[in-house]
Amino acid sequence: MANTPSAKKAARKIERRTAVNKDRRSRVRTFLRKVEEAILTGDKEAAQQAFKAAEPELMRAASKGVYHKNTASRKISRLSNRVKAVGTAA
Repeated sequence: MANTPSAKKAARKIERRTAVNKDRRSRVRTFLRKVEEAILTGDKEAAQQAFKAAEPELMRAASKGVYHKNTASRKISRLSNRVKAVGTAA
């Protein structure tokens, strides 16, 4: 357990930040799940709409430090390719 006042404050800050990051990560996963579901149904229009909503959410998480910038970009790139492929090769 933290002993000094500064360490106690740091522990409180970490706790708050962890909760915020957890919420952000959960929100991103929800958006990604919607894209995945649209891809699996084969509905290209729905997949594109879900992807359009998910992309800024992922980049926002990256800018807040929840994900690394390259990780977010990689996820977006791979999702984009999967959305493009929907309906073409069934």
